[in-house]
Amino acid sequence: MKFNFCDIKTTKDINKANCITHSGTFHADEVFATAILSLILNDIVIYRANEIKQEMSTAIVYDVGLGRLDHHQAGGNGQRENGVSFAACGLVWREYYKEVLSNIGIDKKDINYLKDQIDKNLIQFIDANDNGITPKISTEYKYVNLANIIAQFNPNWNENVDSDEKFIDAVNFAKVVLENEICSEISKFKAKSIVEKAIEDSKDNIMILDEFMPWKEFILESKSKKAKDILFVVFPSNRGGYNVYAVPKEAGSFENRKSFPKEWAGLRDEKLQKITGVNSAAFCHIACFICTAKTKDDAIKLANLAIENEKGE
Repeated sequence: MKFNFCDIKTTKDINKANCITHSGTFHADEVFATAILSLILNDIVIYRANEIKQEMSTAIVYDVGLGRLDHHQAGGNGQRENGVSFAACGLVWREYYKEVLSNIGIDKKDINYLKDQIDKNLIQFIDANDNGITPKISTEYKYVNLANIIAQFNPNWNENVDSDEKFIDAVNFAKVVLENEICSEISKFKAKSIVEKAIEDSKDNIMILDEFMPWKEFILESKSKKAKDILFVVFPSNRGGYNVYAVPKEAGSFENRKSFPKEWAGLRDEKLQKITGVNSAAFCHIACFICTAKTKDDAIKLANLAIENEKGE
């Protein structure tokens, strides 16, 4: 797998451009759209325009001009089945994802799956945010997200800086995020078949993995009847020993299908061993979603004790 992002330059001459987007304050959607395009073009010479009345035949025009890669026209430019409307990033991804994923060596049979995963786990947030759809979070501190971070690349009011230069800085940052996201989704995809087999091999509400790999998403989205019965997952810890994780009720939830007993919360070593009777029990998180033990057998014992405990939530 090889990522060949092309170089990006800006121009003040529209006739020299092969990409055109809007000028002024830039946002995550056209910044990430540019990063996506840099994976399929040999180079990018970008012109940032106040207004484009029609698409130029020699340039890719996005987030401006009311064409196929813009979403500012009346009624927008389409939406996904889940209701998330497309912004420039999603429109560019929808148009060029096959070329992007083919260029980095993804098999044709896997492209559509990875396209959807990348859209769900990165692109949709960018589009939703640009269209004014964000989760309402009430805090006394600023809720910082990817769109905020991109926005901070814009020149401050008292800086004498070329906005085009800051735009390129933002795109270079977006390239790193995009590459990490694609690599992460490819890595997860490689784990999918292993986790699916472990789901089918699970018994007594416990799934066992021979090594750590992403598993939550596959359990929660699995169509297997056995997946719905899994309460705990056991796998080797990268710190040594074994982890036992509670399966959450849904993605992103802090509620578990079943938690470890509250009386275990925050206990370590001898104290945890005494209350559980498990010789190598090492730690239980105060939130009761993870326990550790030095051996696999003892990790499984902890899971079984939690399942048998009527007070476990």
